[in-house]
This record gives sequence, C-alpha cells and structure tokens, in this order.
Amino acid sequence: MTTTSSRHVVLAARPQGLPKPGDFRIESAPVPELSPGQVLVRNLWMSVDPYMRGRMSDRKSYAPSFEVGKPMEGRAIGRVVRSTHPSLKEGAVVSSMLGWREYFVSSGEGLNPVDPSLPLAAYLGVLGIPGFTGWYGLKMIGKPKPGETLVVSGAAGATGSLVVQMGKIVGCRVVGTAGTDDKCAYLTKELGADAAINYKKAGDLLEALRPACPTGIDIYFENVGGPLLDAVLRLVNPHARIPLCGMISQYNLDPPDPGPRYLFSMIGNRVLMQGFIISDHLNLYPEFLAEVGGWLKSGRLKREETVVEGLENAPRAFLGLFSGENLGKMVVKLAPEST
Repeated sequence: MTTTSSRHVVLAARPQGLPKPGDFRIESAPVPELSPGQVLVRNLWMSVDPYMRGRMSDRKSYAPSFEVGKPMEGRAIGRVVRSTHPSLKEGAVVSSMLGWREYFVSSGEGLNPVDPSLPLAAYLGVLGIPGFTGWYGLKMIGKPKPGETLVVSGAAGATGSLVVQMGKIVGCRVVGTAGTDDKCAYLTKELGADAAINYKKAGDLLEALRPACPTGIDIYFENVGGPLLDAVLRLVNPHARIPLCGMISQYNLDPPDPGPRYLFSMIGNRVLMQGFIISDHLNLYPEFLAEVGGWLKSGRLKREETVVEGLENAPRAFLGLFSGENLGKMVVKLAPEST
C-alpha cells in the first residue's frame, strides 16, 4: 500500500488537574521512505491507560514524561505494510510502544511479533500489560490461597476485571468495587465475584465491606486509593498482602488527599503492602502468557473491551478512563485488521 502522511496525537499542554481535550492536538507528518533494514507499520489498535496521566506531568517518575509538542507513546498492535527488514516481513503483526499514531517507521527495535490467530486487541488487555500486571501483582505479591478473601478495587476495569477472575480460578472469595450498579452486576453475574460494592452509593465504605468480607480481608489488590484503602486497612487479617498497582483516584489531585489514616493496623497484623512496576519483571512474561493464555483459550477467563474508533477520538477515550466510561480494557481501533 502507499501512504505519504500519518496523523499522530501530541501533548499540547501539561494538564492542570483533570486532563481536558485542549491538552491534546492532532498533527500530520510525512512518512519517510524506508532505508535498508526498516519497516513501515500501520497501527491497528492502541491502548489508553491511567499511568499515562503521570507521564503528562513534568515530574520525576519511573517512566519519562511526555514532551509538550511531541507525539505521545503507548502500547499498540500494528501490521507491517512495507519492509526492507530481513526478518520482519510484510503482513507480520507486531506489538510496540508507538501508539497514538497511525503509521511509523522502525528498524525493528522494540517490535515484537504476536500470534495473529488470537484476538489482536487482547494483546492490549488480557494478554498485554493489564493482564500481566494483574497476574504478577496477585500471584507474586498477593500469593493467594484457596479460601482466602480477595478485595479488588477498580474491579470492572482493565486490570481489576482480570484479577477478579484470576482470584476465582485459584479459589478465593472475591469482592469487587466499581462505580455503577451495572458494573457491579457484571462482576457478580459475568465474572463470578462473590460480592460487589458500588462505592458511589455505599456511603460508609467500612460498613459496606464488613458483610461482604465476614472473615476479614487477606488480599487487597489496590487500583484506586483514597477512602477505600482506609476502610480495607481496618479489616485486614494477620499477614494480609496488599499489591499496590495504581491509585487512579489520586492522579488528578494536586495536592493528593491526605492519608491513608490506618497504617498502624499494618503493624500488629504484620501486613505486607508492596508497590510494583511491571516493566521490572518482563522476564516473567513468557510464564504469564503460557498460564493466562491457556485460561483464555480454555474459556476460563473472559475478556471485555470498550472500543473507541479513530485516532481523533483517542484523547476522548483516555479522558473516559477517569470518569469510568470503560468496562474492561479501553482500546482505540485505528484501522481494520485486514489492512
């Protein structure tokens, strides 16, 4: 195929508080001719994720900040449409960290071929970073045992919805929290959660959690932060484990809320609370892919995506993460898979 230009999304301004549409801008640039050993990739799917909010700020973090006026980045799945590369042939499907754009030219560094027989969008969710993050946090930090109580915040989101299912697969009692009655029904009726709490309607979160966790909390998979963490800390059992995956309730606050206020309960209960960054553990990705890919193929694990179409709507999809518009993984479809 022939293309001479490609659109991309740039960071127009650093957000103050909650990002807004004006913080993004769509631009076009010529597509360069290929040099020997290069490929032209057309992105088919791209991911939007809460962690990207941190990269929009100019502060030190585990990932470099996006530059104002430069194209943003993120995980994407694309197809090689032109190639002078010795091993990446036309038609190959690859993952990259060069989302937020329609096309890109690459020497092949950072491109990883994926199995096109599996749903391509799954590589952005259940078989991608969200799934890997949930698997690692639950298995390696949470260390679940059959019969234990697992609470998952943000349980209807990309990572949370998978942790709910993984918890059930390994024999836990699973309680999820979400922000609508429909999402709570999805957790219990579709994903098999034993209980679900609408945190927006619950009022006193501690009193909402008590009946859902009659024997206390052994594992809390943290995606949200804020008052829910306070409530959980008052119900943790001895030797409970708390994988700290994210705190989306705090990302747009400046300054963040004070707290948590009940850390003292961790002392007598000998609780482990551990943060983690999944890029530190990429050596375990093959083990994850074998186990979770098997669950997906056998039907033990369900995948759910909220699909937004078109690069021009990628900023809207990203903003929707902070108002709970997604069920499961939020993805942006950029082109037909048959391209």
